[in-house]
Amino acid sequence: MTKARPQASDEASDEETDAQGLRKIIHVDMDAFFASVEQRDHPELRGKPVAVGGSGGRGVVAAASYEARAFGVRSAMPSITAQRLCPDLVFVKHRFEAYKEASRQIRRIFEHHTPLVEPLSLDEAYLDVTEDRLGIGSATRIAQLIRQEIRAKTQLTASAGVSYNKFLAKLASDQNKPDGLCVIRPGEGAAFVAGLPIRRFHGIGPKAEAKMKRLGIETGADLAEKDIAFLRAHFRSMGDYLYRAARGIDLRPVRAHRIRKSVGGERTFSEDIASEERLRETLENTVNIVWDRVEKAGDEGQRVRGRTITLKLKFNDFRIMTRARTAPHWIERKDEFARLARELLTEALPLPRPIRLMGLTLSSLDRDEEPEPREDSAQLSLL
Repeated sequence: MTKARPQASDEASDEETDAQGLRKIIHVDMDAFFASVEQRDHPELRGKPVAVGGSGGRGVVAAASYEARAFGVRSAMPSITAQRLCPDLVFVKHRFEAYKEASRQIRRIFEHHTPLVEPLSLDEAYLDVTEDRLGIGSATRIAQLIRQEIRAKTQLTASAGVSYNKFLAKLASDQNKPDGLCVIRPGEGAAFVAGLPIRRFHGIGPKAEAKMKRLGIETGADLAEKDIAFLRAHFRSMGDYLYRAARGIDLRPVRAHRIRKSVGGERTFSEDIASEERLRETLENTVNIVWDRVEKAGDEGQRVRGRTITLKLKFNDFRIMTRARTAPHWIERKDEFARLARELLTEALPLPRPIRLMGLTLSSLDRDEEPEPREDSAQLSLL
């Protein structure tokens, strides 16, 4: 297998990219962004395991420092579980304005090099530098400069992946975290993917991973051995993506003005949930997880707001129930989002069976600098 070489700069490779008509893509991912901002602004937290989020029975970890991750603490984990894994864990309340300000600084650094920036959240983005503003020409060198500028201007670290498409660039940015750089050059993509465990593929969750292992697929090389008919038969609409990904192929362009249609999250439980008390407790945790993502989805000073809330329940026999409401005004406060989610759950009770999954989604999104005036009306239409 040809190993992608981290920290390497090769002008000839960039010229080869141009000659082949391939793109030069950088994926930048900030390291433990929320927690790192807290450690930067509060020196007494440096070197300590830190979790951003609420402590207590219904709290959820929004972000964890690398010191906390060493104990197994992860984002979206119930705070009580995180505290059990790491008794010395320090919880701090989130400060989204501080995170957004740091994100704006980072965004300006990106746009100094290219107008083609596709933010995925406050802490990561794709950049197309095939034609960069400063005429540097080398995507590797641009990634190095961006990381240096981020450190100098924000005192934060970033990891970056450089490749000829988005799929590979994102894989590369995770390869040498934290504070790392990895380059996958033309001709190296398929070999790089072949050596990866299947869980590293974007979009492969625990359920899909388990199914793949039952089919004898544990690595990218195993996946590449399956033809497209096999993948379509077993994975339906995901089959085409898997076929291309196993070969390091991704034709998606960087979309500088990508409009996100929804923000959501799901929780799959190790044990089925049936009691109303557990259902309501789980809903509160899910609200926290999703609203954190709503807050993160805003960029450049804009807030994200939506009109439609959808509650998803998957029963232990795998049947799915959804309940949705569309408001006549923008939903832009967490307390309102939580209230409407509780009403949807109440309407669904009593449930016919225990559930194994709960999800919430805010959709019909819009972004605006300031909230529009509205009446505090409780009138909703049921979808």
